[in-house]
Amino acid sequence: MKSIFFVLALVACATSVGAAEPPRPNILYLYVDDMGWGSIGPNGQAQRQAAGQPYVRTPNLNRLAAEGLNFTRGYGCHVCSPARSSQQSGFHQGHTFADRNDPDNAKKAMRADDVLIGDALSAAGYVTGYWGKWGYGGSKDRVGPVIQNVQTLPTSHGYQHVLAELHHVRAHTFFQPTLWKAPASLGSTGGVELVPNSMTRYQGDGDYPDTPAMQNHGEYPETAYCDDSYAFAALDFIRSQGTQYNETGRPFFGLLAVQIPHAPFGQISTLPKWDQAYDDDPWFDSLDDQTRQWAAMVTRIDAHFGNLFDALQDPNNDGDPSDSIANNTLIVFQSDNGGPRGRNNAQLDANGGLRGTKGMIQEGGIRVPLVMRWPAMIREDSRLQAGTNCQRVVDVTDLLPTFCELAGAEIPLGIDGMSIAPFLQGSDQQREREFIIHEAGNGQSIIRDRYKLIRVDGRRGGPPNLTLYDLREDPSESNDIAGDHPTMVEALHELLLGERVTEPRGFANTYHQWTGPDGASAADAANWSEYRYANAGVTYQVDDGAPQLSWTARMENSGPVSSVAKADSDLQFLALEIRGDQHGGGAQFLVLQPGINLTGRNEIRIGKQGVLSIDGGTVSTLRWIENLPGGTLRGHGTIQGTVFNHGRVQIDGGDPSPLHVHGDYRQTDEAELTITLPPDEQALLNVDGRAALAGTLTVRVGPGFRPAPDETWTIVKADRVTGRFDNSRDRVVSTDGHRFRIQYSESEVTLKVD
Repeated sequence: MKSIFFVLALVACATSVGAAEPPRPNILYLYVDDMGWGSIGPNGQAQRQAAGQPYVRTPNLNRLAAEGLNFTRGYGCHVCSPARSSQQSGFHQGHTFADRNDPDNAKKAMRADDVLIGDALSAAGYVTGYWGKWGYGGSKDRVGPVIQNVQTLPTSHGYQHVLAELHHVRAHTFFQPTLWKAPASLGSTGGVELVPNSMTRYQGDGDYPDTPAMQNHGEYPETAYCDDSYAFAALDFIRSQGTQYNETGRPFFGLLAVQIPHAPFGQISTLPKWDQAYDDDPWFDSLDDQTRQWAAMVTRIDAHFGNLFDALQDPNNDGDPSDSIANNTLIVFQSDNGGPRGRNNAQLDANGGLRGTKGMIQEGGIRVPLVMRWPAMIREDSRLQAGTNCQRVVDVTDLLPTFCELAGAEIPLGIDGMSIAPFLQGSDQQREREFIIHEAGNGQSIIRDRYKLIRVDGRRGGPPNLTLYDLREDPSESNDIAGDHPTMVEALHELLLGERVTEPRGFANTYHQWTGPDGASAADAANWSEYRYANAGVTYQVDDGAPQLSWTARMENSGPVSSVAKADSDLQFLALEIRGDQHGGGAQFLVLQPGINLTGRNEIRIGKQGVLSIDGGTVSTLRWIENLPGGTLRGHGTIQGTVFNHGRVQIDGGDPSPLHVHGDYRQTDEAELTITLPPDEQALLNVDGRAALAGTLTVRVGPGFRPAPDETWTIVKADRVTGRFDNSRDRVVSTDGHRFRIQYSESEVTLKVD
């Protein structure tokens, strides 16, 4: 069941302290195919226009950027299928089946256990829609395609309103005779059915715009240009759901994933008035056929986007914008990968001067246009100013957790993406992603801040070729600086390999549940569920061993009596969640014995009634330990990573050593730090980074110990201390009645007997 790998998104991490929570936004996600980074106005086309050069016309996308944020460092993947898998699942290519355009991706890429955007938002009460190139679940037959794997379908992952293509090869034409639709007739396999690809129902209806589709023209084909069908289905959805939103407040999520401007380019020239947007362009006729066709495709879909923007302003289409829902609708525009080779790239600079093209690991293959508009949060007078360029790195895997957090939805456990919801809301609680990962046919890459390492396999089994670029100074990747930074190259290469980018085809993360009895060893394979992924008699992956770094695992106790799992040898996971009974029953403990290492590479979550006890062991994560409300992190030892405490952290002064956090410690308003004072003055919580404090401090005094007047203890020591505990007047009374004063400095928090 996919729901076991959900984890609650925390509103406390999404908004500033004391800030009012904004209403959940509608979300409209516009996704194009093979549109290079430089194909929109703010990324180079406006400059070409100003210089009197040929340029592609995208007036609606340019307006979107002028009213929102243009992310100049947005990233997709190198080709179509991996991009959609990473977009939907939040996992990068090292952790998904679809790390390349495998012919079998339609049969296997999305699994029942994977929690996708539609799953998360529909579970949160959103009405969901998907129109366009999905690429998974159906056969590639032009006539009479069939469903090949129900668990990969959009309808199996929370999408309620669908008009889509279910195989990426079948999407290599714009004139498919049929498309897959939902809702479908009762008994339809997977909840979808084939319908004619036709614009007939829109012809002669004055409620629908004639531009750009020209569906009322006598020469419009009987089989529709599929992106016209997709765009009109999205238009219907926005009008109906926009009206419902005004009446009921129920938000919607819609994803329009068009095929434009993917090849074949020439098919657009069979449509009536296909190039009318360039009638007054003095350069247009001098361009090559492919360039003109590509430009017309881009401008055509831009016009469809404009119709959708108009529908947000006037959902009931009566000409009165008083019912506008645009203010609280987040629009995201993005391409799946960079633009392809071709004359359009040469004549219109579609990739904006970046090196490489679609299918390559260089920036021209993976950096994509990315624009977001949300008038309720992004205005000229807001913290995020409308009409500006943003240098923040945003990967396609970041969209799922962002949408989840904005929607108050559950965020899937262990995904690679990181929510940027706090950033969009103008909050100071934004977490920072250390690096992003990509794969391509010609190598793998890791980007950390301004630096990018590219790894290419060595010939005939030889050592790999490693190159390093400073993207801030050298965005075209023309100057390899690896020789000047050998230590950085070694560190980035180690991180890259740890993300499983060199695994063979058919590798992905696996999902496991704890099945062991009370007192059992967490290192014993017999105490965990087996993972087996199969479809139509073909087994794609089996993992029945002990925990390893590809595991996304949950240790849960749903019974009335508490249960303990022992970490008696080192354990490694991609992600681990520990939680007890959610209805007040038994707790679930994981107890690390002295000297034991527990690794959760992406994260460790401690849920309600979950207890992680570090009894002299070490917990390591590249990102964080998330201690949720009702969870407890306790003991002494070492944490390699950042701690986000929304529950309770408990440190006993009688332990032989303090709790040492090699990272940051952040405590939120609802959280508690509980300490038991020792008879000496050692610091109980040592933090190498920043200790950001809020919530409550609770003090206990060890048995037989009586604090002396004016005696002082250092309870927190950090590189920097910010915030304060919420205890009234900076005083705290221990559980046995002793009174203490809390004192703060730039790097310490002390207790003094009051």
